[in-house]
Amino acid sequence: MSTPDQGRHICLMDTTLRDGEQTQGVSFSVNEKVSIARALLQSLKVDRIEVASACVSDGEKEAVSQITAWAATEDMADRVEVLGFVDYRRSVDWIVSAGGKVINLLTKGSEKHCREQLGKNLQSHIDDICRTVDYAREQGLSVNMYLEDWSSGYRDSRDYVFGMVQGTSHLGIAHYLLPDTLGLMSPLEVTEALTDMLQRFPDQEFDFHPHNDYGLATANVMAAVNAGISNIHCTMNCLGERAGNASLPEVAVALKDKLNMQLSIDESRIALLSHMVENFSGKWIAANTPVVGADVFTQTAGIHADGDMKGGLYITNLSPERFDRKRTYALGKMSGKASIINNLEELGISLAEEDLAKVLQRVVELGDSKHIITSEDLPFIIADVMESKGYQHIRLLNCYINTGLDVDSTASVRVAIEEEELQGSGSGNGGFDAFMDAIGNILQTRNFVMPTLTDYEVHIPRGGKTDALTECIITWKSEQQSFQTRGVDANQVMAAVKATIRMLNIMLHSL
Repeated sequence: MSTPDQGRHICLMDTTLRDGEQTQGVSFSVNEKVSIARALLQSLKVDRIEVASACVSDGEKEAVSQITAWAATEDMADRVEVLGFVDYRRSVDWIVSAGGKVINLLTKGSEKHCREQLGKNLQSHIDDICRTVDYAREQGLSVNMYLEDWSSGYRDSRDYVFGMVQGTSHLGIAHYLLPDTLGLMSPLEVTEALTDMLQRFPDQEFDFHPHNDYGLATANVMAAVNAGISNIHCTMNCLGERAGNASLPEVAVALKDKLNMQLSIDESRIALLSHMVENFSGKWIAANTPVVGADVFTQTAGIHADGDMKGGLYITNLSPERFDRKRTYALGKMSGKASIINNLEELGISLAEEDLAKVLQRVVELGDSKHIITSEDLPFIIADVMESKGYQHIRLLNCYINTGLDVDSTASVRVAIEEEELQGSGSGNGGFDAFMDAIGNILQTRNFVMPTLTDYEVHIPRGGKTDALTECIITWKSEQQSFQTRGVDANQVMAAVKATIRMLNIMLHSL
């Protein structure tokens, strides 16, 4: 590849509202389209947006009308573009009546498409294009021109492609839009084809419009910019037909960091726009999606957290702060001490070295049985660990609880008391009641008097999900005192069981 001009400005045209809406199952409402359009131009500060296809529906026209009306008040009307068709007056009149200022005229960039879809040859298609463009310019529209399926056309019928540009060059086309419609190209093919187009038509302005069918859209954008292209089309969250279009977040950071290009966008707003499009489209991005995914700024391995704490060893240019996000350190069986410390610092908590080791041990244990532990779980874990006195007069070896609707719950429990294994069963109104009956039956053999349960509280972390850790705090009253114990587990009943086992250890220790 040739080396691009350093610091060249690259214009990004976002087509989420037009090409992105061709994603299966995606249909934006009028209000959603307006909100996304305003956010793209005003908040993210993209250079241009393509918002609709002409003549689709009344709702589409209303959306375009509202977008263009707003854009006019912000002096952005010429940055709003609408796809139109080679149908003489129909598309043009539709766009003009909706307040549009720019038509992106969809023409055939492949001889095969021209012949088999339209039943026309090159010259007759150009004649139709000229007629539509002349009328559009009479109505005051600026005209860009798509060469649909240009990548296949360039591969199979280059003379046709060159003829399309040459035959319309007198019309005052602002931009020729060159789409890799089916996402067929490799970076090498992009470089060769676009270098050829630029050399043949040095006076024309070309845009590159990639698709991601081979997962090469971002790489192809880099190849296009290296070849000399300064206008790139993309979508938020890679929306688009089949595998989607080039992802705007990926394109933006790759062009800036890898090719030193200048862009207009405000990177701190990328995540906000991504979430907005997620919510409105109903298409949820993967957690490992570059730049905007939920997990992309999360370190899981303890060694990575340790390296960051000791010298930022695993920090790159893709810092979360750059995108108004935060770096996090996952808690689980792969956590190290540094992971715990980083999360505790976020919570404003400090622990002694001994206590820190206990918390880490508990996190690793929980990680073996629970996919992930959140930072919101830590206060529960800390309280649970700190309450433990280190003695175990009674240990729970096995606990099986069976419960259901409109039936008594049953429990089978096996414990070790001073190394003697004992087993018992019980039933009750709910799983915990059944456990209490079973453990009571076991302890009767030791003449142990169970305290009275006076209060029972269950907490989950704020904003916790159904798989969140559960904290159960039980207040007990014996003849000597009233006291509380707590248990922590992803299972609510087991949290109560652990709180009960802790109560038993306290009482057995006092005997």
